[in-house]
Amino acid sequence: MTMHRSIKLMWDNYLACQSQPSQYPVDAPQAWHFCDNEADAHECAQLVLSGTKRATSPSLWFFESSGEALPHEGDLNIVTDWNGKAVCIIRTTKVQILPFNEITVHHAGIEGEGDGTLDWWRKVHWDYYHHELQGTGYEPQPDMPVVFQEFECIFPADAV
Repeated sequence: MTMHRSIKLMWDNYLACQSQPSQYPVDAPQAWHFCDNEADAHECAQLVLSGTKRATSPSLWFFESSGEALPHEGDLNIVTDWNGKAVCIIRTTKVQILPFNEITVHHAGIEGEGDGTLDWWRKVHWDYYHHELQGTGYEPQPDMPVVFQEFECIFPADAV
């Protein structure tokens, strides 16, 4: 898939605003969208911009089966809409690997989706993990490891 031109433009704009741009790589960091469907991807991107969504929680098994690197504190990523258009740059502030059944009301609240309750989080994410893990050889389990990534929005698309 071709990178949307807005990703490079956003990264170049971000670098131009930095006092020491040479401390950052020239190439844009990894860009991705939330969720597995267009409506939710767009909604989650807007929730990040508003400051409501400050975390995400894919399964550890997704990372293991896809070969993707786990997020780390300090990582920068570009959040896109479903179509790959850059929405904002986020910085990872904390990463925890927790069993699904140990996600708390606090976690559900900072993930910022739905009605913010733990019950809503569990139902929607349980369904999501079934889809996310399809074809990987993994099946969602109550104690499956979840990568709970907290982040802050540091550069919205309209920052320049």
